[in-house]
Amino acid sequence: MSASTIQDSPPTGDRELLNRAASGDRGAFGQLYDRHVRPVYWQAFAVVRDAAEAEDVTQDVFVTTWSKIRTITVVDESVLPWLLVTARFTALNARRRGQRTAFRELDPDVSAGPTVEDEIEAGLVRAEIDKATAALTPVDRRLYELCVAGDHTYEMAARELGVSHAAVRNRISRLRTRLRADLRSMRETS
Repeated sequence: MSASTIQDSPPTGDRELLNRAASGDRGAFGQLYDRHVRPVYWQAFAVVRDAAEAEDVTQDVFVTTWSKIRTITVVDESVLPWLLVTARFTALNARRRGQRTAFRELDPDVSAGPTVEDEIEAGLVRAEIDKATAALTPVDRRLYELCVAGDHTYEMAARELGVSHAAVRNRISRLRTRLRADLRSMRETS
């Protein structure tokens, strides 16, 4: 058989690999990892500016990918946009954690954990937020779950709900204003 009669199969696309991985094919997930690990790492590094921390963020991104594999949005036949957004948010969270830790190390008077009073107040705030979100319309409640409590971007929420990016941005802005007012009134009465 000559080389011209042997045809290479076309490379497997991200959508197919993602579907196979969602069905439990670890080899397909490994191919996605191999294909996208470098850009995910560099996205993380651009935020945290530390090689070891960027490696940790990259690992977290792929753990998140595996856990959310059935809900990932493929854009233009690629999972890379979703991975890069996830890497950015994961890296930002890691950077904030690092800043809080550094602050505690600089100020030894800062307690290592919350006090009982802090926990009680946090519980009251959570209860007020739950009460306020329960009073929202179903669309606003879903937006709160996706963008405020969850990790969706406005664009992702807009696609999921079938509305414009501007509509999501405006509704989220009103939601945040309303929640702040509700929490402010709670603090004034307590």
